[in-house]
Amino acid sequence: MEKTLKPMDAEQLREYGHKMVNFIADYYKTIENFPVLSQVQPGYLRDLLPDSAPNQPDSFQHVLDDIQAKILPGVTHWQSPKYFAYYPSNSSVAGFLGEMLSAGLNIVGFSWITSPAATELEVIVLDWLAKMLKLPEDFLSAGQGGGVIQGTASEAVLVVLLAARDKVLRRVGKDALEKLVVYASDQTHSALQKACQIGGIHPENCRLLKADSSTNYALSPELLSETISQDLAIGLIPFFLCATVGTTSSTAVDPLLALGNIAKSNGMWFHVDAAYAGSACICPEFHHYIDGIEEADSFNMNAHKWFLTNFDCSALWVKDRSALVRALSTNPEFLKNKASQANMVVDYKDWQIPLGRRFRSLKLWMVLRLYGLENLQCYIRNHIKLAKHFEDLVAQDPRFEIVTPRIFSLVCFRLLPPPNDEYCGNNMNRELLDAVNSTGDVFISHTVLSGKYILRFAVGAPLSEEKHVNAAWKVLQDKATALLGNP
Repeated sequence: MEKTLKPMDAEQLREYGHKMVNFIADYYKTIENFPVLSQVQPGYLRDLLPDSAPNQPDSFQHVLDDIQAKILPGVTHWQSPKYFAYYPSNSSVAGFLGEMLSAGLNIVGFSWITSPAATELEVIVLDWLAKMLKLPEDFLSAGQGGGVIQGTASEAVLVVLLAARDKVLRRVGKDALEKLVVYASDQTHSALQKACQIGGIHPENCRLLKADSSTNYALSPELLSETISQDLAIGLIPFFLCATVGTTSSTAVDPLLALGNIAKSNGMWFHVDAAYAGSACICPEFHHYIDGIEEADSFNMNAHKWFLTNFDCSALWVKDRSALVRALSTNPEFLKNKASQANMVVDYKDWQIPLGRRFRSLKLWMVLRLYGLENLQCYIRNHIKLAKHFEDLVAQDPRFEIVTPRIFSLVCFRLLPPPNDEYCGNNMNRELLDAVNSTGDVFISHTVLSGKYILRFAVGAPLSEEKHVNAAWKVLQDKATALLGNP
């Protein structure tokens, strides 16, 4: 007689769940033994796995063995204390437990009725986080605004751009789409360009204004005003401005107050992307970097970057939730219910692109409750202190230079080029990056600023300590010595 499949058997879950938690805990205990950057070649896994799925069930232990032997070698270890690339993607016990509970309940919370707790907890924790950030009351759920968890900052900028687009087209007519203009600096995340493509904004009307070292790569209000004036003169319609607090390349901070005033005087939607650096603004000494946020129509930070909340959890606040709902709402018969029809509840399906959504507020709630504001502030401050330490180490070696002022926990630096030979300098730094990352002992990434190839050292992994920063610097020094051929 065939054995009946019981895909969610409580006792099997208990047995396998304990084994998986032990597997993950052991992974974290030994995470430093892995090369941070995966050293496999493209296509490596095809040779290690069968051509088709099994007809009969495999044992759980066999699956765990395959993860250890075949999957982990192909993983780049974002949680390693030796990971200093891109920006961090934090994991924590609290975040992991919240994610586990969300997976266990496995609800699809597109509207209030589908799981009232999922909607109401999200409203509450985003109000909590807004208050920690001291955002204006206009962003709280008690008024016309409120918060919503998106998957990523890319989704956040897309939904607010669509809301802004539809809002202006209702005023000037839908045939004016080809005249709509978006503004940002050329340091703004490429997600804005993708949002423009999806939103039907003509590519030539996406103004990415040049930023340089004279403003530490922040957007110049004077250049913005001049560009808007030129566009108005030829009959175009400025409608959306995106500022960044902590750009991807160098953590540049755009001047929010000045930019917000320009946006307001031109009737534009003003969005602030603080995906990375927003977390730091829970600390009073860094809050001034979002001075002027009162002028914004929307504000976004990624709790999954530097706020100990497992991916994905991108917090977006808007001052006027009706603008989002008007742009994104659908109301098919099969989703109608009394609470929604009576406008008594929030239905987050109307604040996002997809219909379905996970119970992501659980992990953010657990992070806030199990750690508390003071511990989270100390966590952020420690990473900034470690970055300052690395900056000091670089400054002491005359072969290197700091390229932009360090603001948060990112240090932008490079190996100095030979006199009057930037091309050679760029190649040297590219080779240094490859040499350092191929060791497996550290992982850093790069950017290009004003034509210069720059190395980025981003402190933010939860397990990173001063000894890991020192070890990374030693690898950089040793590889620089080998590259330059001097002692």
